[in-house]
Amino acid sequence: MKKRKLKPFVVPMLYTIAIALFVGSMYFLEQMISTKTFNSKEEDTNYVSEEIIENNDYIPVVEEIETFIRPYQGENINIVKSFYDYKAEAEEQEKSIIEYENTYMQNAGVDYSNGDTFDVVSSINGTVTDITDNELSGTTITITNPNNIKIVYSSVKEVSVEKDQTVTVGQVIAKSGTSNINSDLENHLHFELYINDEVANPENYYEKNINEMLQG
Repeated sequence: MKKRKLKPFVVPMLYTIAIALFVGSMYFLEQMISTKTFNSKEEDTNYVSEEIIENNDYIPVVEEIETFIRPYQGENINIVKSFYDYKAEAEEQEKSIIEYENTYMQNAGVDYSNGDTFDVVSSINGTVTDITDNELSGTTITITNPNNIKIVYSSVKEVSVEKDQTVTVGQVIAKSGTSNINSDLENHLHFELYINDEVANPENYYEKNINEMLQG
């Protein structure tokens, strides 16, 4: 039997037809998928023409937790007179007694010093509720937090805040100074903490958040 020989132009033509059919089928399939996808999305989509957040209110991603920090910035700052603790040993209590003109008083705060002037900072967010000058304790700054936490700074100078001013944690509010009642300490900071109007030892609360402080 004699084989029939294809003409030279037939093979390229067959390849061309096959490619055209393949491309056409892919295009048709793509159109079907695209139409189905968009129709499905169109049915389930609600378009918004107004702002979702009213008044451009800011919504934080992570809630900030306020932490109680030390009331100073500087190097080699140490305690030079401790808070008077009724439960402490007698020897420790003696170190927490303030003597002034033959009068002895229990220290209601903690005194810090490094022998030099250092920055005094706000330990919490709050409002400056009072700034006074007293012959005994020198210049005093009181800051109150909305959670009924109050901090008092005495023996300060170069005050950089005003009464009724809002301050934030870590903000410099003054510099350490001197006072007559603790003249033997020379340059220092006297710091007091009050929680729900009760005096507390600041050293027990540093690095705690507000909720932890209120829980004691």
